[in-house]
Amino acid sequence: MADYDPGNIFAKILRGEIPSYRIYEDDAVVAFMDVMPQGIGHTLVVPKAPSRNILDADPSTFGPLFAVVQKVAVAVKKAFNADGVTLMQFNEPASGQSVYHLHVHVIPRFDGVLLKPHSGQMEKPEVLAENAGKIRAALGG
Repeated sequence: MADYDPGNIFAKILRGEIPSYRIYEDDAVVAFMDVMPQGIGHTLVVPKAPSRNILDADPSTFGPLFAVVQKVAVAVKKAFNADGVTLMQFNEPASGQSVYHLHVHVIPRFDGVLLKPHSGQMEKPEVLAENAGKIRAALGG
């Protein structure tokens, strides 16, 4: 397994070098909108601690990370009146991981609506901003 690259896009987002539509932040975790969403409200939950993925993360990362994953899952379900929520987490290229900083995808789901493919198609900034606002409101802030 390769070493962690502090130049990855999520590390740059965490440092504020690349803008993001943040919906939550605490001392250990940041959640922000996926700019290439597979469905409305697709959110990423990212620990601030550096690791490529679940295989090399310090075990102390998981408690704070998954506490926020649950918070975000509840909020996106409420914000979009979703029927359910899909969580996805990928580890290494064979699994489909394309950004090598541990992260969890949280996607609101609707009966009969398939996820869009991860196509590289960026969402319009105004849509991301509106969706982030809905999730922040559902989080109570």
